Amino acid sequence: MDNTIELINKLKDIPAMPNVIIKILQIMKNESSSITDLAEMISYDQALCIKVLALVNSAYYGFAQQINSLQRALPLLGLQKIKSIVVAVAMRPMFLNQGDKELWEHSIRVAVGCEYFAKKTKIADEDDAFVMGFLHDIGKIVFNMSDHSKYLKVKDCVAEGADVLEAERIFFRTSHVQTGALLAKRWQLPILITNAVKYHHTPEESSMKPPCKLVNFVDSIMQENFNIEKVDEQILTEYKIDLEELPNIISIIKHKAEALLLELS
Repeated sequence: MDNTIELINKLKDIPAMPNVIIKILQIMKNESSSITDLAEMISYDQALCIKVLALVNSAYYGFAQQINSLQRALPLLGLQKIKSIVVAVAMRPMFLNQGDKELWEHSIRVAVGCEYFAKKTKIADEDDAFVMGFLHDIGKIVFNMSDHSKYLKVKDCVAEGADVLEAERIFFRTSHVQTGALLAKRWQLPILITNAVKYHHTPEESSMKPPCKLVNFVDSIMQENFNIEKVDEQILTEYKIDLEELPNIISIIKHKAEALLLELS
């Protein structure tokens, strides 16, 4: 029997979507909203404002001149790019407060990888792709909060070669994709994000196959035990990537992700 709803309902401290993300998503949904509205909302949170400016001025974005104000930064980046920055900054405590640095780092790498391939292939908007990649494993946060010891047992099983979804069903009677999708719905995240969370292991089951396949592919190549000999050649053809080129692309993504992780630390 699926345990997803029971698991989330029993969790006393159900992860709450940070208020700043709720507000920014509301601004993004409102077609009459402007850069000024976004700047005003971010400026109310001094810590967030400082972190956004630090990221804008980091090597990750690579602007030639120092940018000292949100009013100047936002037009350069645009609404969508700022959304991905705010999501990463605001969600960081939720990942790290649960003591899972490994999940945090993997999520950033997948986010950067999805952004990279979306820009290259035009399969999805690159900023939407960043958020999809970043949030794809949010169900694991629920597992970690619900029962840390069981969560560690799942990780041990996976490290020994078990399938992650099968291991999760043994210990939690559900999977991180089901749990994450329910959490995404409760957070009222866009359907694109919810789909990526739910179907990143089974993209063919989604009504939004291309973005889910993108997250699936990047998730696989960002695994520590990734075997290049088992790569999906159909995806390589679809994305116009030579197999010999893939190790260099992975290295580029990891380098960019490490730069972002450094700025977010």
